[in-house]
Amino acid sequence: MKEQPQLHLRKLAEFMHCPFSAKEETEGVVDEILGLCSFGWKIVFGIENSAFFRKGEVGDWKNYLTAEIGDRLDKIIEEKFYGSGL
Repeated sequence: MKEQPQLHLRKLAEFMHCPFSAKEETEGVVDEILGLCSFGWKIVFGIENSAFFRKGEVGDWKNYLTAEIGDRLDKIIEEKFYGSGL
């Protein structure tokens, strides 16, 4: 998601049966949404760091979870999303 956020936002919108229209695409709605979802906006809105926000770094979960728990979560995710195409 971090490498190709526009692509994944489009896929998420399609998955939710709300794809972007051609007009929305040309008007930059995708980039606008991505901008509003960035961590930089929490500063603009005066949101302080809390337990709800993390660094947003890929792999940062390793600083909080053990490898065993990571494996268990992977298995649960595979089971829950099996057949969904995700």
